[in-house]
Amino acid sequence: MRDILSIFRKRNILLISISLVVIFIATTLIIGTLLSSPVNQTIGEPPSDISADIIEFQSSSGATIHGWFLQGKENAGAIVLMHGVRANRLAMLDRARFLNHEGFSVLLFDFQAHGESIGKNITFGYLESRDAQSAIDYIRSRLPQEKIGVIGVSMGGAAFLLAEQKLNVNAVVLEMVYPTIEQAISNRITSRLGSWSSIFTPLLTLQLKPKLGIDIKDLRPIDYISEINSPTLFIAGEMDEHTTLEESSALFAAANEPKEIWIVPNAKHIDFYPLVKEEYEQRVLQFFEKHLRK
Repeated sequence: MRDILSIFRKRNILLISISLVVIFIATTLIIGTLLSSPVNQTIGEPPSDISADIIEFQSSSGATIHGWFLQGKENAGAIVLMHGVRANRLAMLDRARFLNHEGFSVLLFDFQAHGESIGKNITFGYLESRDAQSAIDYIRSRLPQEKIGVIGVSMGGAAFLLAEQKLNVNAVVLEMVYPTIEQAISNRITSRLGSWSSIFTPLLTLQLKPKLGIDIKDLRPIDYISEINSPTLFIAGEMDEHTTLEESSALFAAANEPKEIWIVPNAKHIDFYPLVKEEYEQRVLQFFEKHLRK
């Protein structure tokens, strides 16, 4: 009888273990699907307090990119704004207002699978890098005489760095850009669930190829930063758990001169503009005036 009970216990333990593994894998697959699902929404007309053209252009990502263009003063410079993951051009609207008020022409747009730009999946900078290229091509064709700047926030900065063709612009601001996708995923999981949850990271990264057709090596902005020869301003949060200060410092160290870094005290992975608006405007304006004004 004891032998029979022992066999049953072992079988139950085995069944429970198998069930937990199945649940664990299924949960990871669901998380991966949710993270890469499109976040489209209708945005409509520009706000009445800005004078903006509704524009669209084709991207080699396969998407028709939708956005707004704000005309600035002649020879004052043009700036392309690139939003973060699961956001859209509305997240960059206050920056657009500020920069256009200072005389810059501004392009803000929705990456593929975001806002009004249709796409099958969010690709964390991979396909979005083609949108970044197309956005710069658009602004260059529209304003061939202007020097061009970029502000890339999180995924937006990664998209700029990951572009297959080196994006020749005159100045770049990179805000809290992840160095590698492994670090980005691990940080986001562990910040919510604790260090034990890092076991999810390989199961999520393994989904990149079958789901999105992307290799891990395709999502390593730190491997491309040295190809950028434009003056670059890095902005990092001191307490950022998603893109840690150590990771931002590593990206900064790998970049070419001229470069500078601004570490926002006590800031986490949030929009820096409303958090430290006055200092943000002062630093960013000074940076772009130096490198974009003729």
